[in-house]
Amino acid sequence: MRIVAGAWRGRGLVAPAGQTTRPTADRVRQALFNMLMHAPWAGRGAVEGAVVLDGFAGTGALGLEALSRGAARACFVESDPAALRALRDNIAACGAGDRCKVEGDVLRLGPGEAATLIFLDPPYGQELVPQALERLRQAGRVGLNALVVAEMGREETWTPGQNVLAERAHGAARVLVFRA
Repeated sequence: MRIVAGAWRGRGLVAPAGQTTRPTADRVRQALFNMLMHAPWAGRGAVEGAVVLDGFAGTGALGLEALSRGAARACFVESDPAALRALRDNIAACGAGDRCKVEGDVLRLGPGEAATLIFLDPPYGQELVPQALERLRQAGRVGLNALVVAEMGREETWTPGQNVLAERAHGAARVLVFRA
């Protein structure tokens, strides 16, 4: 696993052993960021200068990819101890500590800076995306017109309603992009 593009292109990322953390594959991240950078409803401005919240961050691959491509800063939210160790190692390897904040459980997150680009990649099959979004809204973490990228299991049927901008399937995953 590596950073696909930007300032840290090719930088390797570590992941904890086992199946608890399921990092987004390089090819899926590449496709996702290509879509974000070139879509008429997003474009470079959706990533460059963005305030990112990477919920259920795992290794931090999505948030670090955004930072590599010009995002201003990122808040990584992760509660699994093994994933947290990998996340902190990856932030350090990229020299991104001054642009990053690491916090605990998404579903218990307190008030903080509102994000303009939000990644949610929870464990599949638990319908956690709507719960996480509600908590982020309550905590004031969702910026005006924030772009949300949610990765769920293909079998999960939740959608945010009329605000869906794109939907893609990648293996066992279903990726939705929408405005919060």
